[in-house]
This record gives sequence, C-alpha cells and structure tokens, in this order.
Amino acid sequence: MGLARHGCPVVGGRLRRFAVVMLGLLAAALAKPAVMAFLVFDTRIAEPGRLPEGWRVKVTRGTPEISVIGDAQGSVLHLKSRSSSFGLERGVDVNPAEYPYLTWRWKVSELPPNGDFRHANTDDEAAQILVVFEDRRILTYIWDSNAPQGTMESASAIPLVHIVAVVCRSGAAEMNQWVSEARNVADDYQKAYGRRPAPRVKGIRLQINAQHTGATAESYFGDVAFRNTP
Repeated sequence: MGLARHGCPVVGGRLRRFAVVMLGLLAAALAKPAVMAFLVFDTRIAEPGRLPEGWRVKVTRGTPEISVIGDAQGSVLHLKSRSSSFGLERGVDVNPAEYPYLTWRWKVSELPPNGDFRHANTDDEAAQILVVFEDRRILTYIWDSNAPQGTMESASAIPLVHIVAVVCRSGAAEMNQWVSEARNVADDYQKAYGRRPAPRVKGIRLQINAQHTGATAESYFGDVAFRNTP
C-alpha cells in the first residue's frame, strides 16, 4: 500500500502534534508584551567630551567634576567629588503605570569612607539617582558606604521636604564593577509614602556628594531608562 493513497497514521499524528506545539509557541509569543522603554541617558548617542543633550549641571557645593568619557561599556557619565556636591538633572514626563521600572547601570570606584545617609553630618554618597514625582515627593536610589543594603527610610532633614532613600548597594564589595539595577518605582513610591497610584515622574538627577565628611568619591553611570518590564 502506498502512503500517498492510504495515508500514514504515524506521520499524520506527528504532524498534528508538531502543529499543536507550533501554535502554542506562536500564541505564547503573541501574548508576551512588547518591551517598551523611555531612555533617559542613552550611551549609544552620548558623545565623549560633551554633556548629554537635555541635561543640566546642578551644583550644591564646591566645584563639579563631570564628563562623558569612553569606556568598554560605551560612552558613560563620570562624576568625581572632592568635598563637593553636584549632579546632572533633566526633566521628564513618565507615567509609572506604563513604565514602572527604572533601570540603570553604575560603577563606584571610590567611596566616601564615613558616608552614611542616616545622619545629616555624614550624608555623603558616591552615587545616587533621584526620582522626582509631580507631587514633589522624591525617591533616591543610593550606593551608600555604610547603611545596609535594602534600607528604606527618610533622607530629608528639612521640614516639608519629602525624600525617601533606598539603599541599592552598600560598601566596597562591588567597587570597580559595573552593576545593573531595576527598581519598580511605582511599588517603591507606595512603600515609601503609602499612596497609590504613584503620580507622574517629572525629573531625574544623577548625583554625587562628599561635602559633609570632607572626603572624595567617584562613580560612573551607564544607560538609564524607564521600562514596562525589568
């Protein structure tokens, strides 16, 4: 008997199972949400020797040492503090309901040894990202010298100024290494302020400071983005 005339139940069964598997994979691919991102600092278009477009330097104390340099990671932002406090900031308009995840890469090469955000006279950090919401409440993600990783508490010594710090990294164990982070700012806002949904994000600042302890600090930032998935 020829297969063309009478068919083959074994081959037919395999084809049916193959078709079912392929349909399942296709359905899964279609169901998976597309990755969307709002790039805040993009190393692909940053140019060494020039500050990225749309950003401005904000100086609190001392002389800023800030530049875009070439690195194995691409063009990255370099910050150096010598008893100074400054940052690079820009306005944004981001809905945390659509882009809840803030992702970034950073590296610390020098920590202010006595830095600890929990005390006003030692509130120095080699690297931090401040997220400013439209209600003027702020989340700051920090690489602290001494406060334990995972700490979340108020970082404001000024009445009516609402700043909550989240310690993402602590100490020197990961110094001189590029570290990737992903934080759900909508969830962190709720934990910090007890309110949901989080209002829109209106500003971002990349900051370094070592003025309180009279020390030096050095850090680098790579890509910074808001994303719909981590």
